[in-house]
Amino acid sequence: MTQCGYGSPRLRIELNQQDAGKRLDHALHERFPHISRARVQAWIKNGRVLVNSLPQRASYTVRPGDTIDVDPADPAPLHATPEQIPLTILYEDTDVVAIDKPAGMVVHSGAGVNSGTLVNALLHRFSSLSRAAGDLRPGIVHRLDRYTSGVLLVAKNDAAHQRLAEQFASRQVEKTYLSLVHGSVKPDLGRIEKPIARDPKQRTRMTARLAHGRAAWSEYRVLQRFTGCTFLEVRIGTGRTHQIRVHLASIGHPIVGDRLYGAPSKIAGQPTLPRYFLHAHSIRFQQPSTGSAVIVESPLPPDLKAWLNQLAPI
Repeated sequence: MTQCGYGSPRLRIELNQQDAGKRLDHALHERFPHISRARVQAWIKNGRVLVNSLPQRASYTVRPGDTIDVDPADPAPLHATPEQIPLTILYEDTDVVAIDKPAGMVVHSGAGVNSGTLVNALLHRFSSLSRAAGDLRPGIVHRLDRYTSGVLLVAKNDAAHQRLAEQFASRQVEKTYLSLVHGSVKPDLGRIEKPIARDPKQRTRMTARLAHGRAAWSEYRVLQRFTGCTFLEVRIGTGRTHQIRVHLASIGHPIVGDRLYGAPSKIAGQPTLPRYFLHAHSIRFQQPSTGSAVIVESPLPPDLKAWLNQLAPI
């Protein structure tokens, strides 16, 4: 059977020799190319895919003779919906609003996340948002990783969105982050200029170890040194996926709490940090209508500040 659509009845697939050695999600995506891989992975994660009557991970290696039962799920809504979620506003004018995004909040729906996002909160709070990025991403000009906290700009109208997007594309927007990393970073000032690409062995990661990739640079300045750790201010001129996390790990100084990029799970004598220590501290841009310079800052959140205060300074 080769048809699979939303609202379809449960399907049974018999795998053959040509499927042997493939990941489960890849094998299913090849059978149903009109269904996105992210949607297939969501089916697997939510138990809608059984292999020989048992749930498996997306990374399961399929074998000839495996029987796969698929219970297709309905697609995510085509329009984001308002949800009453608290927001902290750092700056607002007729064109732009700057949000202090908390760690753990996803910016917009995707990969199985359809509620509790920043977009859901924005739609409840604001009557007018830019639609230039589509109905699932109203107002969204740029993003922060889920567990990165800090300042994020939102466009209220399409004209503002276009002008802000042009500033980001031409690297006129200045973004500064605060981060705590493992080890003693030397020298006190430095620049990391390495291309970033998707890690071919682990698709949830990015890497700066390949000769190819998208150009990226990050500059850091040491703010304070602690026993076993260094507190940094990091400025980026490009906005690649996981850029700061990848760049700092590439020089042997992964961000505290960032186990995806090699940080240890625990520091002796310290409580476990429930997320990685990265905060979008400030952003400088030109107001879309007037062209005047605007600087918005987000203070270090209490959880990171409290964790930092427990360290022994050098």
